[in-house]
Amino acid sequence: MPVYEYECESCGDFTAMRPMSEYQAPQPCPDCSAMAPRVMLTAPHFSGLSRDSLKAHATNERASHAPMTTGEYAAKQHPSSCSCCAGGMKSRTKKSKTATAASGAKSFPSARPWMISH
Repeated sequence: MPVYEYECESCGDFTAMRPMSEYQAPQPCPDCSAMAPRVMLTAPHFSGLSRDSLKAHATNERASHAPMTTGEYAAKQHPSSCSCCAGGMKSRTKKSKTATAASGAKSFPSARPWMISH
């Protein structure tokens, strides 16, 4: 149920929770029991997310195909053993375990000898 504001002529303003169907009906004052009309003293309040939550949602909702800006790329930090940065797996040469036949068929003789390629 929403909270509405009412103003009593003798006691001042007060708030009361009422059903939405009774939003225009006057409410008895809690102090003097006189009927008080509904008034709007403050702007409506919309509860929202905190700034951190909004930032997290914006990051998650950004399209996956959107490229990073140069500032975002520069701010991205990797450990020294990262494969995309210097000193990672990129600098090492790794022998492929895939065997390719003259017909173009591929197989993995050392890893999965039972597997047949298409």
